[in-house]
Amino acid sequence: MVFIVAEIGVNWDGDFQLMEKMIQSAKSAGCNAVKFQAYNLQNVKDHPERKRLLKSAITESNIETVDSLAKKIGIEWFCTPMYPESVDFLNPYLGRLKVREIDGRPLIQNKLTPLLEKILNSGKEIIISSQVSPITSEYYKNSSIRWLYCVPKYPCSLEMLNFENFQDFDGYSNHTPDAIAPLTASILGARIIEIHITSDKTKNYFDNNVSFDNNELEKLVDMIRSTERITRHHSDIRKI
Repeated sequence: MVFIVAEIGVNWDGDFQLMEKMIQSAKSAGCNAVKFQAYNLQNVKDHPERKRLLKSAITESNIETVDSLAKKIGIEWFCTPMYPESVDFLNPYLGRLKVREIDGRPLIQNKLTPLLEKILNSGKEIIISSQVSPITSEYYKNSSIRWLYCVPKYPCSLEMLNFENFQDFDGYSNHTPDAIAPLTASILGARIIEIHITSDKTKNYFDNNVSFDNNELEKLVDMIRSTERITRHHSDIRKI
């Protein structure tokens, strides 16, 4: 079964009532997990809306609230740590961690950063986004790492995608506003698909230009589950 991740990210805008609503929507749509981001002032210091962004970061002070909401609704949650110290307070709560594309680039060159060292030593499953095939990296054989194909542009056009080496990846992280991209990834055999979501496209949430609203999410998840039934049936036929 495809592990579908609803990336809430910063689109909950620091509002815990909205967070709960979005977690519930992801659960109702059939997603397997929701994901957030842990960053600090240093990570967003050059952003013109850094004060607003900081309200949506997962921190030591709000992590128990996030965890309790996910448990109440009954869905897994995990997070992208963006500075080394965040791994320490995330680790007791999570079964896996996510590495964004820019932070994972050193691994392709067989290099480490303090953040990557902390994450690799966490003992968790690690999901890493990469635009290039990781097959030449010594970390490609690490059994705890899952690689997602990702074009780190918000938004990414269909023309920017290249699924030629998709077999080198475990899944796909979507930054296009078009459902055909994650649907194609599912048909090509993705075991993990990450999709940004939003509660309202008419509002100015940060990642709305790459996000699916509730209705779009439900339709996309249903289509992905349909492709699973088709590909599974195809596999069964080949065994006869």
